[in-house]
Formats: sequence, C-alpha cells, structure tokens
Amino acid sequence: MTLRQHIHTLAMVAIFMVATAMAYASPQEPEYPETVELEEFVITARRPMQDIGVQKTTFDSIALKENIALSMADVLTFNSSVFVKNAGRATLSTVAFRGTSPSHTNVSWNGMRINSPMLGMTDFSTIPSFFVDKASLLHGTSSVNESGGGLGGAVSLATAPEMNKGLGINYVQGVGSYTTFDEFLKVSYSNRNWAFTTRAVYSSSANDYSYINRDKKLNIYDDDHNIIGQYYPKEKNRSGSFKDFHLLQEVYYDNRKGDRFLLNVWYTASNRELPMLTTDYGEERGIDNRQRENTLRSVMGWRHARSTWNVDIRAGYIHTWMGYDYRREMTQDIWSTMTRSRSLVNTLFGNATANFYPSDRWLFTASITANHHNVKSTDRQLSTGSGTPTDIGYHKKRLELSGALTARWQPLDGVGISAALREEAYGNKATPLIPALFADWKAINTYAGSTLYGLTLKASTSRNYRYPSLNDLYFMPGGNPDLRDEKGFTYDCGFDFEVSKNKLFSTGISATWFDSHIDDWIIWLPTIKGFFSPRNVKSVHAYGIELKGDASLTPWTDWKFDINASYSWTPSVNVGEKMSEADKSIGKQLPYIPRHSASASLRAAWRSWGFAYKWMYYSERFTMTSNASTLTGDLPAYSISNITLEKNLKIPLHNFKTPQLHNSLSLQIKLALNNIFDAEYLSVLSRPMPGFNAECFLSISW
Repeated sequence: MTLRQHIHTLAMVAIFMVATAMAYASPQEPEYPETVELEEFVITARRPMQDIGVQKTTFDSIALKENIALSMADVLTFNSSVFVKNAGRATLSTVAFRGTSPSHTNVSWNGMRINSPMLGMTDFSTIPSFFVDKASLLHGTSSVNESGGGLGGAVSLATAPEMNKGLGINYVQGVGSYTTFDEFLKVSYSNRNWAFTTRAVYSSSANDYSYINRDKKLNIYDDDHNIIGQYYPKEKNRSGSFKDFHLLQEVYYDNRKGDRFLLNVWYTASNRELPMLTTDYGEERGIDNRQRENTLRSVMGWRHARSTWNVDIRAGYIHTWMGYDYRREMTQDIWSTMTRSRSLVNTLFGNATANFYPSDRWLFTASITANHHNVKSTDRQLSTGSGTPTDIGYHKKRLELSGALTARWQPLDGVGISAALREEAYGNKATPLIPALFADWKAINTYAGSTLYGLTLKASTSRNYRYPSLNDLYFMPGGNPDLRDEKGFTYDCGFDFEVSKNKLFSTGISATWFDSHIDDWIIWLPTIKGFFSPRNVKSVHAYGIELKGDASLTPWTDWKFDINASYSWTPSVNVGEKMSEADKSIGKQLPYIPRHSASASLRAAWRSWGFAYKWMYYSERFTMTSNASTLTGDLPAYSISNITLEKNLKIPLHNFKTPQLHNSLSLQIKLALNNIFDAEYLSVLSRPMPGFNAECFLSISW
C-alpha cells in the first residue's frame, strides 16, 4: 500500500468515526440567541519576567495556518524580515539572521535542538507549518536565554495541547499547479486530564514549472542558415519532483495538581530529486540526482509547578538516515555513479530547567542541557586506480553540554533587569563564559479615556561563541580539526509602542538597532589539492535596523482587518585582513546576504469570508565575496505577492433520535494564488523559481 493510500484510509476511518459519534452521542441543550451586555472593565497584569529586555517576534496561529501547504520556510519568508534562501518548494531552505550564516541560527522543537550536528544548520523546508502550534524568533542576544552559539538568533517551535475539546477531526485535500497534491489529517481527543493528537501530511509534486532560461541563448537562422537573432529559451524545471510524508503523535497529561507530562514523536520520510541547473545541457531522463531522508524525533517531558518554584525535565532522541546519489546515463541503460553519500546520525538529548520565585520581583533560573551525537558519514569513491570502490568519511561521537544561570529583577513597577551567565562544552573543549545583560523600562502605560498607550524601552548585550560543526572538523576530504571557535559581541536597543481602544482597534510599532562583531568566522575555501577546506579567515561587522508594525481594526460589525509588516536593513561586512594582494572582499557585503528585506500581510474577514494578501521583498544579493556585478556575480532584487481567498461553511448536525441541534460540520474552501504578478526571480544562482501558480484546498472539520 502506498503512502497516499495510507492517508486516504485514515481519512475514511476519520469520517466513519464522525458518523458513529454523531449517531450515538447524547443530545445537548439547545443554544439560545439571547445576549447580555456587560459593563466595560479593565484587567491589568505584570508582563512575564522571562521576557525582560528580550527582542522577540511571535507568530500568531493565523500566520502558521494561513496556507496549510506552507513549510516553516514560507512562514518565515512572508511574516518576518529574516532572509530565507531556497531554490523552490522541497529544496534546502535556510535562514540568515541579522546578516549571519544559517549555522548561526539555533532551532529548537519542543525544547530540543534540531540543528544538524554535521552541518550546524536546519532545513526549514522539511518542517510543515501544520505541525507547529507556537513559533517565535529570538533576535541576537535574546537567544542566549535558550542556548549558546546563536550568533544571529534562534527559532523556537512547539506543539500545544487543546484540553477539554472532546473528539475533533480535520481532513484537508489540496490540488495545485505542477501536479501537486497535498493531504492533511488531524485527529484529536481531549478531556480534562488527557489530550491525544495525531497529525499526518503527505505531499507530492512533479514540480515541473516553466521559466525563461537566462543562462542559455539559442540562435535564430534564416533560410540560408545565417544567424539573424538570438533568444532565451523557455524550459521546464527538470528533475525536481518530490514526495514527503510526515507523521506526528502527541500525548499530554495534566493531573490538575501541578504536574504535566508530554510525549511527542515525529517521523519524516522524504524522497526528493534535486533540480538540474540552468547551465546543464543534459537530458532529464539521463540524470538521477536524488536525496532521501528518514528522520525520527521524539521528546518526552515532565513539568512540576508550585506557587514559588517549578521544574521542567525533558529527554529526547533523534535518528536520521540520509542518502544522496548522483548518477548519469553514459550510454543507453549504462549508468555511471558520480556520488554515493550516506550519513547516519543518532542524538540523545536531555534538559533540566528550574525556576524559583522568592518574591513577585525576583526570578532565578538554572538550566543544564546535554546532547550526545553519534555521527557516521561516508562517501563512496568509485574512481580508484584499482577500480575497486572505497569509502571515505568519518565516524565521530561528541558530547555537548550547556549550562546557564539567570537572575531577573523588577526593582520598580515597569522596570526590569536580567543577567545571564552560560557555559558551553563540546568534546574535551569548552568555550569561555557567555555573559548576557538585559534591561527594559515601561516608560508609558496609561489610559486616556478608553484608549491605552504603552511604550517600552529595551536594551541588551552579550558575548557569544559558536563551536565548529562535525563536518567543519572531520569531513573527508577537507575537514580542519584545528578550527577555532567563532566568537561574537552583540548589543541592541530599541522600543515597543502600542495603542489600543476597546475592541475597535489596536496597533503596535517596534524598532531595534543592533550591532554585532564576529571574529574567526569559518568559511570553506578552495585548496591547491582541488577540494575545499574550512578556515578561520574573516572578521565580520553586522549591524542594522529592524522594524515591525501591526494593526488590528474592527470598524463595523462582522468586519475585521489585520495588518503586519516588517523591515530589516542589514549591512554585513567583511572587516578582516586581506588573504592576498588579489583579495577584494574587504569592506564588502557577505555573499547571499541582502542589505534590505521586508514583508507585509493584510488579512480581511467578513462573516464567513476571508481574504489575505502577503508580500515580501529581498534586495540585491552578491554571489562572490568581491561583490562583482557580473553575469553570475549578483542576483537582482525581487518581490513576490500571494493572495488567498476562503469561504467557511457550517452545516448543523442533528442527533438521529431527537430534533435538537447536536453538533456542526465545518467546511472550508480555500484558493491560494502564488506569485500573482508572475515575477521572474532567483533565490540561488542558476535555480530559477516558479512563476504564477495556484492551489485549491477543501477542508472538512468536525
């Protein structure tokens, strides 16, 4: 039975369960239309002490579920100003935070770090937004509260239970351009103490979109075979199909006496072709360029809370098998294998965090985290003198420890100070202490009539270190075991301003200035032996401005508007010393880092109708350290616009034995139109992106 057949079977089981539940459930009391008008009252509360001085971007549930087929790479692209580099759907998608590299961004899922220990980065295209209930960005220094090594920042992802909801079933079928099919299933049950949720995703696509190949020119001939002109051919994305399957099982228990337990298990199986470059003149049928992955992530936890203290203990395990094969057909039915790479990663995770509140103005936190990696990476060399294949690579184990102590103090209402001290160790080495200091001041928090005004000033600074990944140290050929830790100093300051009036409107604006200096930046460079090797060669100065704004407006009954926007100006400049007289990289922007990035979204809702418009922009990016503006030296700026239109229907369901209203069946029809202006653009050199495309979704919920 195929994966798609498995999904269809689960869907039929879900529908059967719905019908059974409707038939035998006891009737409920009828609903009455009466409303009671309550007098206006104000609730005030002190902000969470964990957020003192923190620069944080939190994504709402609408952003995560706007288009159910999106990965977290797409969510970050259209709802933040961080740079997401990708080569289309189901291809490697990485995040550059504040002008740093993807390996400088820490990523956690339910408290467990999921960065690859081999590469140090995370592929966001493998994380479906359907599996994420909570997501936030911790900018710069703020990431030290979670872990060390996030020289740019951190991304925190999590699932969450919905208690006392009973039985719930949601099935979504999506059909789109390029023979794309997306299927989603969520079955959940919860009562006062227990919550169970099963989610499944299966996506497949030929991914054969058309584009104008600007890297090729074809001649136009007259009848005498004289060249009279040239043109860029229209081609299709070749060898880009994919099949992705995800399954997530969640179990939660709350005894309502201060103890909570969780168990999450997430399995991923993907089979992806890597699209051919625009400069490849070979035939698609004669090339097999494929990456396969099987990953199991599991985490279990226990949280015990009392009035003045709480403790959170978590343990997890990650298993990843990844294979990459590149073959070409030399003659008919005779294939030559260029690359056969295999990697096996097993990681054990443990974390313990304790919080102590001696008073309502103090909070002390202590945490310790351990990750033990067992990595085996092999690459079969098929062209040897004897003609016998040989395997090269490495098999390494590494224990990584991270401990932190944090003290947070609110000496006055509206004033907060936080100091953190973190220590990291890996293998038989340790980084110097990582200090961080945070402060904020609620300068304005007042009502003028029924309007609330708030202004918070924030500042933070930290010293941070990132140790090399296993590939940096041991990859064969080229690994460099003598690499030094990357080290950085960062500070930022800014403000948050908000205005709200009853249920009519609310708006908020935040601005942050940041400045970061990173020394011993690791970069892979060519050697005289013909392969690349990493070296500590750069000093990087990354600085800039981050702006965010949002507004919510309810001008009339049944109408609601939401607007969110963000912008970043991020110079990230190499300020190191020349490696040679020919080195032209000093004082230049780092490759693939845009100076300007922005995003905006507008959502409108009227009764059962919904509309959303999303826009993003990246400025010019250079592909070479010299910032040369040659044919292949830079990628032009581009912007993309997407829209979605949805209609929600509720069908009342009655008990078979009584005429009383028992429950309702929710139907949603959604149309997603992507790249509506058919922009022609590149995110990665020689990998054009799709033009206008569409997908339609039908969702059934009970």
